[in-house]
Amino acid sequence: MGQLGTEPPDDRTGQQNECTGDERAGNREHEQERAEHEHESGCFHSDHSFGRVTGTPYGRTVTGLAVPNPALDMSDDLAWETLAAETAYACPGFDVVHEDVRLPDGSETDFDFLREGDSVVILPFTDDGDVVVIEEWRQAVHRLNRGLPAGSMEGHDDEPAAAVDRELREETGYEADSVSHLYTAEPANGYADSVFHYFVAEGCEPSAEQDLDFNESIRVETTAFEELVESVRSGDFRDGRSAVGIMYYALFEG
Repeated sequence: MGQLGTEPPDDRTGQQNECTGDERAGNREHEQERAEHEHESGCFHSDHSFGRVTGTPYGRTVTGLAVPNPALDMSDDLAWETLAAETAYACPGFDVVHEDVRLPDGSETDFDFLREGDSVVILPFTDDGDVVVIEEWRQAVHRLNRGLPAGSMEGHDDEPAAAVDRELREETGYEADSVSHLYTAEPANGYADSVFHYFVAEGCEPSAEQDLDFNESIRVETTAFEELVESVRSGDFRDGRSAVGIMYYALFEG
């Protein structure tokens, strides 16, 4: 749960990023078989520990919303062909995948990307119309961050909506009367397969206890939605993941 890339370490510390030649060959064979299956079947599957949503021939389904499946684009004359793939680096939260690819002109090269899987971002409204927001430390930028509750999908989540109640409750102690899908985005698909599923949670009340990860320290507050919009406009609100949800709601739903 919680921020991406901060799951508790396991007992493979110091071992998980070292692969023998046989292990790399096995990884490469497994990734190649999966790529071939996805290309042939039009389905998208991932064994990533955060539970990528299983695909269908028509794309991933998000609470009734069809999300385009990348595998279906292989017939496009701009598509790259994956020749081989392996996990070059793994850590709690994401993998770095190395692929050998063939470009549309027939030349071959390699490509590396982050595999993070799907996560949910929640815009939680109280009965008074205020928004539940969180503050937490972000070590990568060495500052306090203000944003919306969010977290990674887990392997047992059948769909993104299943993760919303859990993440909202664990990060904020709030629970919602109703949850609806707002928007789905690929925030950095030039170098990562991350997918953010945005949801609006309404009727939120502080009826539970926070249940944070060992490395999470989260402060919870409520604020007017108009104040959030203004802080995005002024540049004071720096969390891009959350800003997308706030502005989408202000533009299309507010």
